[in-house]
Amino acid sequence: MNRSASFDAVTTEALIFDMDGTMIDSMAHHALSWAEFSKRHRLEMAIEEVMRRTTGRTGVECMKEIFQREIDAGEASKLVAEKEDIYREMFAPVFAEVAGFKAFAAMAQARGLKVGVGTAGDKHNIAFAMSHLNMQLVPIAIVGGDEGLPGKPDPAIFLEVARRMGVPSGACIVFEDAPFGIEAARRAGMRAVAVCTSHSAQQLSGPHVIASVRDYNELINSEFFGELHATT
Repeated sequence: MNRSASFDAVTTEALIFDMDGTMIDSMAHHALSWAEFSKRHRLEMAIEEVMRRTTGRTGVECMKEIFQREIDAGEASKLVAEKEDIYREMFAPVFAEVAGFKAFAAMAQARGLKVGVGTAGDKHNIAFAMSHLNMQLVPIAIVGGDEGLPGKPDPAIFLEVARRMGVPSGACIVFEDAPFGIEAARRAGMRAVAVCTSHSAQQLSGPHVIASVRDYNELINSEFFGELHATT
């Protein structure tokens, strides 16, 4: 685990997790599904650019980005459903969590920390992820990208998770794998842990980022919870 900043004397009451690339190791399959979707629709944008433009954004925002035009809600919903159907079909046979996620979340819950999820994914992808994860204790608040809130880097999704948990934003730590999500945490006034599954620690840096890790086993094997306890 790379320590990017001190924990400071701040009470921690809740952990908020992004979903794709943070809870589940799905980003490669999102890239593959975007490639297939782009092929079907004869889109010429490079997949690297598609991923840069879309990661952290809601489905409707993504479609406007890659088609480069205004898209009404009805058309956008159909396009999002098509793309995410491709993703779930590809990822289901090889579904995997980010290493150590469930064990880490369970440790947090056992210590009295609230656990929430703030994702740009829609309700179908959320249900897909949660059913495959089969967590012993489910998050107490899950906010998705199809609830009418703007996607990241806007802080609205993370702020809504905190509101539903009844926790001040400053008492939350966000776990994120993408630059837009790290920036959304900063704008929300939350500290962050960079989960480096799809981006480097340098790409996920910031004054509010307290650590960067490859997976949750690094946190489990560190003094992460001990240092949090020391500041509460």
